[in-house]
Amino acid sequence: MRRSSFLVRFILIGILLHIYVGLRLIPDMPIDMTGRWLCALWLVLSIFLIPLGMLARTIKQQPLGDRLAWVGLLAMGFFSSLLVLTFARDLMLASLLTVDAIWPNTIAIPHWRTGSAAAVPLLALLSTLVGLFNARRRAKVVTIEVPIDDLPAALDGFTIVQISDIHVGPTIKRRYVDAIVDAVNRLKPDLIAVTGDVVDGSVPQLTNHTQPLSRLSARHGAFLVTGNHEYYAGANAWIDEFRRLGLNVLLNEHVIVDHDGARAVIAGVTDYSAGHHDPAHRSDPVAALAGAPGDVLIKVLLAHQPRSAEAAAAAGFTLQLSGHTHGGQFFPWNFFVRLQQPFTAGLARLNGLWVYTSRGTGYWGPPKRLGAPSEITRLRLVPGEPD
Repeated sequence: MRRSSFLVRFILIGILLHIYVGLRLIPDMPIDMTGRWLCALWLVLSIFLIPLGMLARTIKQQPLGDRLAWVGLLAMGFFSSLLVLTFARDLMLASLLTVDAIWPNTIAIPHWRTGSAAAVPLLALLSTLVGLFNARRRAKVVTIEVPIDDLPAALDGFTIVQISDIHVGPTIKRRYVDAIVDAVNRLKPDLIAVTGDVVDGSVPQLTNHTQPLSRLSARHGAFLVTGNHEYYAGANAWIDEFRRLGLNVLLNEHVIVDHDGARAVIAGVTDYSAGHHDPAHRSDPVAALAGAPGDVLIKVLLAHQPRSAEAAAAAGFTLQLSGHTHGGQFFPWNFFVRLQQPFTAGLARLNGLWVYTSRGTGYWGPPKRLGAPSEITRLRLVPGEPD
């Protein structure tokens, strides 16, 4: 019931936004009546294609569902840019009208109306194509040095490779995952951290496509924590599947890693919102650290959402690795991430805690990335600067 209510609201809002775009653009476009009807028809189709793309993974005939997802999600990406650019055009026209009211006949308003109405869909199409290219290429390796005070000499240069938010699903399949795993293994890390949102679908749907994760190889193993999308897809089944693949799933718990005589705590929490789906999975950084030896100074926490950081800092962790935000994925949504999360992307400091937020290794929803490139993150622990 709750899901159907959300879907109805989503569609109604979508209809209103499509009407807004149509009314603001089509009358001013330099095309004949046939062209205007075709534009209106596209907007009507888009109203239905976008929710269809979101729901396509529920279709049991997977090849059909995947094709519908591609069409619907591409339509969503295109319309997102179309909407933003239409709004930007209205702001521009309002500014020009203000100038024209103060200094009459200095600006050819009809020319600007026509030209900008034609430019908006072309720019939206261009941004969609560029974003598609960015999203579908393999994530680049980003190297980050994390300065740690009192870092044991044996841990100087200790390398963690983080992947996050792959979102294996209707548009991300085995070949995409294979390329990620190959790139990670070439880095020969000491430890691999998978910080949630690996999947968008059930185990029966995606088990073949997540199989490459079994090849992840690091000296101390690969560790995984759940993200919110695991709970949408059936977290317990996926936890069993990840363990079958050889991944060490950390559910509010930790392990001790011994690296050339120096020890570090590697802990993981369930997703920040997991308790809403399963009370037994309530995220708890304190519980994740319970029983850890007091003489182990380096404590690393894997937590899908950056907003776990406040509790992690209070619990005494040294470094938190997170994802979830996708860095906003594409403009202008990067500006809205901070409404929910304390960090959008990159390395940040919260009291005594370092927090690294990955932009994600895949993408969610529209196959589109602009201004927020996907990444495979190689984090190297290095000694902090002396006071």
